[in-house]
Amino acid sequence: MGREVRRVPENWEHPKEQMDGFDGPFLAYKALFPGERYQAAVDEWDAGRVEWEEGPRPDFTLKPKYAEMSYEEWAGQRPNIDNYMPNWPDEERTHLMMYENTSEGTPISPAFKTPEELARWLADNNASAFGNSTATYEGWLRVACRGWAPSMIIVGGVMVSGVDGLTNDGTKE
Repeated sequence: MGREVRRVPENWEHPKEQMDGFDGPFLAYKALFPGERYQAAVDEWDAGRVEWEEGPRPDFTLKPKYAEMSYEEWAGQRPNIDNYMPNWPDEERTHLMMYENTSEGTPISPAFKTPEELARWLADNNASAFGNSTATYEGWLRVACRGWAPSMIIVGGVMVSGVDGLTNDGTKE
């Protein structure tokens, strides 16, 4: 979990949904998993259901109530395509957006053509690298080129954002 670059079409607008807040309803980005993960999630869920129905099931000696559960009660609902970004063909994925993926994923930047443009925007706009921590242009550029960074790491006994705490090869500075 942390920050990840997602390739999107130039004109991609991440969807928003109505949320309820202390001051009433508001629009917020809808958290979406990456689209390329949808089919694998469905395949894994379907295989789990077959295995559940054919048995044997886990040993529920300590919690016998689980033995009566349906697979949906045990594993949750089958993945819904509405919870995933579109799975565009590679040739349509011409731009880069930075996402937080502590949730399923919401954007923290607009779309840009190059890693340098994305990194410059993130640094200039004090985008969140972790909580209320921002990051340098160099840190954002490493992530824009590498594709992801963890939320935070410990460097020399100090907690820092993963964006500024990793080197180009992914090791701690």
